[in-house]
Amino acid sequence: MASRAEAEPRGGAAAGKDGGPLGAALRFVLSTKLYWGLALLLLVGVLSSPVNSRGVNIFLSPGNLSNVLRQVSNNGMVAVGMTLVILTGGIDLSVGSILALGSLLCAMLLTMEGWTSAAVISIPVFGIVLLLMVAWIVPAIGASWATPRTPPRNLRTIGVVIGVAVAALAMWWAAAMLPGKFGVAGVLAVVPPVGLALGALNGFIIAKGRLQPFIVTLAMMVGILGVARLVTGQDQSVVPVYAGTNAPENIQLLRALLWGVLPIPGLFFLAACAIFAVLLGTTTFGRYVYAIGGNEQATRLSGVAVDRVKIAVYGLSGMLASLAGVLYTAQYLQGKPDAGEGIELDAIAAVVIGGTSLMGGKGSMGGTLVGVLIFGFLSNILQLNNIDSNTQLVLKGMIILAAVLLQEGQAGRLLSPVRGMLRGWSRGSG
Repeated sequence: MASRAEAEPRGGAAAGKDGGPLGAALRFVLSTKLYWGLALLLLVGVLSSPVNSRGVNIFLSPGNLSNVLRQVSNNGMVAVGMTLVILTGGIDLSVGSILALGSLLCAMLLTMEGWTSAAVISIPVFGIVLLLMVAWIVPAIGASWATPRTPPRNLRTIGVVIGVAVAALAMWWAAAMLPGKFGVAGVLAVVPPVGLALGALNGFIIAKGRLQPFIVTLAMMVGILGVARLVTGQDQSVVPVYAGTNAPENIQLLRALLWGVLPIPGLFFLAACAIFAVLLGTTTFGRYVYAIGGNEQATRLSGVAVDRVKIAVYGLSGMLASLAGVLYTAQYLQGKPDAGEGIELDAIAAVVIGGTSLMGGKGSMGGTLVGVLIFGFLSNILQLNNIDSNTQLVLKGMIILAAVLLQEGQAGRLLSPVRGMLRGWSRGSG
């Protein structure tokens, strides 16, 4: 009987700690607070939005919502790559410069004929990246069905041979377009590999040199910006793109509305979120990314090729940034060296608002999607209510700081001195 009596309080305490239905509901709300925050922001947008002459809420109009998705797509593409980097405990400050270089390469390939500086950079890098990818993929696939007659050394040789053939064919295809101008398929094929190569170079220097990502990517940010300006032949030169005149008409495809509602740049962003969410959640590579961010040394000691994962992560970040450069050119019909100015900070802010820890090892691609949308809708609400740009910057800064404090769990520590002062004041007044 005594044991039963002693067991009952323990059970009651456990039930109290669990909280029953109320506790479960509270845990659900806390675990989904980011989505509730987005819902609250949307509610504020609806309630504060002006209406047009027909009495339609401007914020909820399909045109406004599609415009928000279009505006956040470039930042969103960069934020997807930044999420991968931050999950490993790193940072990538070079994405803005890579975006700018991608926009210039795209604009020049669309508007200029022959072997311009853009073609000289893009086509060889396109071939080299394809060669390395095929040379790596073929042995990886072949290892699963290799026989004693095809040892790993033979598989690597086969991979290199196939890679050379694929790269040569791809470069011939790209070079065949040079007497004229590149179309949409051409720029989508040859520009992102340039960003992939630059990002992989970031990762190689960081991983093999054991250097801080902040310093390496800061140096690359400055260097790539210089390359972007040299490509155009003069500082701050803008390369205009006029569809149907100095550029192919099909560039309009990258700025069209699908079904009259979904902007194509937004479709690229949503597809990137979905693809990399699956990559992080269901593959060995995704588990390695989280493990490196959680404890790099332990992950290295467990036999994981940490350096390869880092190179891949930074390469993917650069690829997505250069793809965002192509979308920038299609949206704004120009390429320029300062196209990505400040976008690395916006991307980091969106990732942090989305719940990814700057310390690494914690976060999700779904959170980044919500973070990007929060950033976009916040700007849209402020613009619809005619809030001046300086006030917008102040509010955005405050929201970013609050998000970091909440995500890192430091809000309580920051407020503890204030609570202590209030308790001391109340005791003194009493």
